Amino acid sequence: MSLDLYTPEISALAIDNPFPDRLADATGSAERRSPICGSRVTVDVRLGDDGRVAAVGTQVRACLLGQASSTLLARHVVGRSVEELNVARDELAAWLAGEGDTPAWPDITVFAPGLKLTARHPSIRLAFEAAAEAAAQARDANDDKVRR
Repeated sequence: MSLDLYTPEISALAIDNPFPDRLADATGSAERRSPICGSRVTVDVRLGDDGRVAAVGTQVRACLLGQASSTLLARHVVGRSVEELNVARDELAAWLAGEGDTPAWPDITVFAPGLKLTARHPSIRLAFEAAAEAAAQARDANDDKVRR
């Protein structure tokens, strides 16, 4: 493993999550775990009436990369739609796999040193996967309320 991946920028991200606690009034919640390192990230969201993320909470029990990725997600997730989160998740996975362009997510290139370290990719994807699932769950719960 290359220590080049553990840059000062990634280390700084890992300790600067703006939403480090679970969200008490979440309408969607999802947990993702990396089987390789045991990292675990839970993302809670509450959607606004416009279907966009109005609030987010996280619980991060992860390696440095999982923590940094969670911070990057948390910094920019509020105001995003379910579709935007799905796109971000898919673009990140494709980019890490060498099958897509750099995702449009702000500051995502901080993970560029890890592109060749495929064993680390699951840790980087955790927060984005959990956020997309939590937002979809919240949307579905809102849709169920409307149908009743």
